[in-house]
Amino acid sequence: MPLTVAGRFTAYGPSHWAALGLFAVGCAGLVLVGRAQRAEAEPGAGFGGQARGFGRAYALAIVYVMIGTQVHALLPGQWRIGGSLPLQLCDVAWPASVGALWTLGRRWFALTYFWGLTLSVQALLTPALNGADYPGIDYLGFFGMHLMIVWSAVYLTWGLGMRPGWGDYGFAVAVTLAWAVATFVFNLSAGTNYGYLNAKPGTGSVLDVMGPWPWYVLVEAVAILLGWALITWPWTRTGRSAGASRQRL
Repeated sequence: MPLTVAGRFTAYGPSHWAALGLFAVGCAGLVLVGRAQRAEAEPGAGFGGQARGFGRAYALAIVYVMIGTQVHALLPGQWRIGGSLPLQLCDVAWPASVGALWTLGRRWFALTYFWGLTLSVQALLTPALNGADYPGIDYLGFFGMHLMIVWSAVYLTWGLGMRPGWGDYGFAVAVTLAWAVATFVFNLSAGTNYGYLNAKPGTGSVLDVMGPWPWYVLVEAVAILLGWALITWPWTRTGRSAGASRQRL
């Protein structure tokens, strides 16, 4: 029998809604798991052994998934300079998630929190996915990566109770700016468009309402700064950021 060839992915088609449904179920489950681990930890003793063991197992699961998709993108038949290099922000977000889950450290958590709960969520809602639909490798790699990043942020924040502060906000902004400058310069030299810093994606996205280049880049930067400030402020305004003292550098 001939192999079934996956069709082209369509935003808000059945496979997209399935991924969003899995996203919601995974968030709920990981919050429950994290809260149970937090409740079992001894007061004042930081994170318990269950949280550390689960976090490291989850980190290894992300590495396992991503190694497969990254190797596939580098195969001779798949290679293209404009899409195979790990230069998208999500390509640095998943290692940050691995670092956060493995160490439960504050700096790694900050990157996972800000990148995961804004940019990765936006990617899930408006996926710039030009490849094959489920069960194609492009579909599995795209949603597998973004789901695991966002789930990491949800687990660490609403499960284990880790909290960002204004210092974490500044750190995430600085790292993101460094990535943007380096990627923009590479795009200019190589004729690529990683991070959509040099042109809008061919598929529809939220960038379409932000004007032409370069204005949409500036509007996006302002939106990110304000959005990240808004998701930092609730944790700091009433002293609930005391949970951050449980995080180690």
